[in-house]
Amino acid sequence: MDEEYDVIVLGTGLKECILSGILSVDGLKVLHMDRNDYYGGESTSLNLAKIWKRFKGSDTTPDHLGVSKEYNVDMVPKFMMANGALVRVLIRTSVTKYLNFKAVDGSFVYNNGKIHKVPATDVEALKSNLMGLFEKRRARKFFIYVQDYEEDDAKSHEGLDLHKVTTRELISKYGLEDDTVDFIGHALALHRDDNYLDEPAIDTVKRMKLYAESLARFQGGSPYIYPLYGLGELPQAFARLSAVYGGTYMLNKPECKVEFDESGKAFGVTSEGETAKCKKVVCDPSYLPDKVKKVGRVARAICIMKHPIPDTKDSHSVQIILPKKQLKRKSDMYVFCCSYAHNVAPKGKFVAFVSTEAETDKPEIELKPGIDLLGPVEETFFDMYDRFEPVNAAEEDNCFLTTSYDATTHFETTVKDVLALYSKITGKKIKRRKEDLNGKLNNLL
Repeated sequence: MDEEYDVIVLGTGLKECILSGILSVDGLKVLHMDRNDYYGGESTSLNLAKIWKRFKGSDTTPDHLGVSKEYNVDMVPKFMMANGALVRVLIRTSVTKYLNFKAVDGSFVYNNGKIHKVPATDVEALKSNLMGLFEKRRARKFFIYVQDYEEDDAKSHEGLDLHKVTTRELISKYGLEDDTVDFIGHALALHRDDNYLDEPAIDTVKRMKLYAESLARFQGGSPYIYPLYGLGELPQAFARLSAVYGGTYMLNKPECKVEFDESGKAFGVTSEGETAKCKKVVCDPSYLPDKVKKVGRVARAICIMKHPIPDTKDSHSVQIILPKKQLKRKSDMYVFCCSYAHNVAPKGKFVAFVSTEAETDKPEIELKPGIDLLGPVEETFFDMYDRFEPVNAAEEDNCFLTTSYDATTHFETTVKDVLALYSKITGKKIKRRKEDLNGKLNNLL
């Protein structure tokens, strides 16, 4: 281990593994270490015995839940936008050859006590029972504007500069009702708060277009895809990628102490009496706790069921977003459900997650609106974890820290963090290859 590296990565969570993979592809010499004897860190996948051990203190599981090893339950479950940034990174780095994907059946939003399919196009707006007749027509006009909008085609702008016009101003032009704005902002554009209303409309329009393009990509019931056997395969796939390009992996390395010189710059990592030197350290918050601050907590429930979620058209995989206004909360709530169809549970079993940014220390009460949508549940595990963000100046100490995973059940915020860190570490953006990715996207499933 006594040699020098460009980058040492600590922790094998998904964010760290993606960075390790793409930095290795860039030609950097990477050493990747983890104190655990398994991949995934906080974003690992567990079988039923490990879940039982973690939450119930015993690894003896009840027979009626099926065979333990047939469960692959992600601790941070997130669907991927079919046309989104993560899928494009997967394709550009050829990580897709290590994984198999399946489309997610449904994307729904909670509105006025009921679950509704999220309409993403002008045609779906007219069919949706989320809106009355006149509101459908107004929404249809807005969706047509968004669908036709092209940033480099001034004709499609209809005289509006979306880099200056706010989302609130754009929406007011179409006279949309508050409930419509609510599902567009939170279930289509996937904003986590309402700040977007007073920000330039270009971001919301791009997010809506991404949703619609992803939905059209595989002609499914949602814009999302998900790997067979869950996300646990993803960190390992990026680990393989890193190894192919010369990266070195070491699991089960205790301590992993980051070493600093007199000026406060990281120059290496010591484990078991050996120090590996490096120019930069990349890690999750748990390796450098004095360089992060707590910014919130996530409350979540893991539920095992033997049926799909009611009112989701018998979907075997589904996301439901419960906007904060509908629940009179400060933050949205998310429901994620997957089943044996994605090989994450035994035949006939479904695994659902309900998550939100915690506002109390009672997840059983706080998550009730989401759990109530699930129908009868065989087993429930409640959990809370802290969220951290880095507070250090990476250019001063050579330490590049990832942020903790949020409560969302999609990958858009996670990828944003990874791409921003990559730019900080390398001083450049991920290169867009010239070849058309569409064919490869189409061949993904």
